[in-house]
Amino acid sequence: MRLMPQYTRTRLGLLSVVAAVAVAGAMPFAWAQQPEAQQAITHAHELSKAFRQAANLAMPTVVKIKARTKQREVSNRGGGENPFRGTPFEDMFKDFDGRYRAPQRDGVGSGVIIDRSGIVLTNNHVVEGADEVIVVLSDHREFKATEVKTDPDSDLAVVKFSGGGDLPVAKLGNSDSLEIGDWVLAIGNPFELETTVSAGIISGRGRELGSIRRARFLQTDAAINPGNSGGPLVNLDGEVVGINTAIASSSGGYQGVGFAVPVNLARWVVPQLIEKGSVERAYLGVKIGAMSSELAEQFGSDTTDGVIVGEVMPGTPAAEAGFHDGDVITHFGGARVHTPTELTELVERTPFGTKQTVQVLRDGKPRELSVTVKRMPATFAQADEAETQGAPDVEKPRSKAASKLGVEVADLGAEEAKQLGYDGMTGVLVTSVDEGTAAYEKGIREGMLIRRVGRTAVANTADFDKALAEASLDEGVLLLVRTPQARQFFVVVKS
Repeated sequence: MRLMPQYTRTRLGLLSVVAAVAVAGAMPFAWAQQPEAQQAITHAHELSKAFRQAANLAMPTVVKIKARTKQREVSNRGGGENPFRGTPFEDMFKDFDGRYRAPQRDGVGSGVIIDRSGIVLTNNHVVEGADEVIVVLSDHREFKATEVKTDPDSDLAVVKFSGGGDLPVAKLGNSDSLEIGDWVLAIGNPFELETTVSAGIISGRGRELGSIRRARFLQTDAAINPGNSGGPLVNLDGEVVGINTAIASSSGGYQGVGFAVPVNLARWVVPQLIEKGSVERAYLGVKIGAMSSELAEQFGSDTTDGVIVGEVMPGTPAAEAGFHDGDVITHFGGARVHTPTELTELVERTPFGTKQTVQVLRDGKPRELSVTVKRMPATFAQADEAETQGAPDVEKPRSKAASKLGVEVADLGAEEAKQLGYDGMTGVLVTSVDEGTAAYEKGIREGMLIRRVGRTAVANTADFDKALAEASLDEGVLLLVRTPQARQFFVVVKS
């Protein structure tokens, strides 16, 4: 058999490789000619076109906001305490008097034009405390803000400027119509990269952020980064459905979870900011808490929906309507209530002076109450902001033997009540909690005041011992616990 020359074999080998590549390259091309492939490609092009059109509609209305806080003298709340105390630099600053110069601070965020007269919607945290705010339009013209009105409770703000001429205006959509899986675009100036667009979906609704208590956020996986704050979240029709506000991140950058204030909340907040410079809210006058499966069982509910009334403030609409501590609010004004933030939102947007029907569970039985909501007093709002679940430090007074809860308690004397902020209250003072016990794991701490065991009010250690003797740790012991600022229910179950 005659052998081919080496170069001929090599040549054939190369030809074989080229042929294989040609065949492989032809396969996707051939697939692309199939009807189902053509249909898929058409759909992809249509989606791309929808993104493009939505972005083109919204981008001209998006602005950059530059906020500058000038250098200023700041007084240390610590009363002149040396900030380097306990460090090798302590002696260098031994004459520190509590005052220091805070440096100039510049920040950049985003916003969206909502009125041709020059009104921009953005986040409160973008402009809060700024001495000077500059609005930069999409055509790079700059204008100094003439007015800045903020609402920290919703993290929204409006910025006014003049001289912009015929401004493009964003169209506001309906955030209540959004569903999980809907496509959205986040537009803004991340890292000062002007008019950047990212795409994603609505990945959650009704999210709560601890730092902003009066808003339920939209969650999206559209990329949101520093600088995006205040920019619009838009749907495929180019309508603003949210104001990009925050990210959940361990690095400070995008990690797939972002949050936006729903535009329907902005529709309610913005007119008040424009007309009055502040937002007025209605209130009931109750301290509320979230339900859990353990609490639901204790309160006779077959669901964890609803909110628990921890305290009814005297002289408030709730007190006048006959609300009780321990009521579980399930409906307000005909709307089902699932969480404390949801109830807060429903109540605060209710017109002042209107009568609303509230359904509650009391001792496991449904009841209907009628309440007339009123304008929230400033003093109540301030007290609400100061609310904390923490307990004060306490020097252990006379102590009682550790109970089956793993806590030690003592009667509350008049001097101790005044010292700890419990003036006018009754209950037993927690003086010690054993670590590793169910009570400790639930959050019971020294300095808290136990006011109720089960459905029994306790005024002293004798009441406490009697009520506790009748309770079952295996079934769960319901405790109403007080700190100087707030009440909270706990269910302690034997671990």
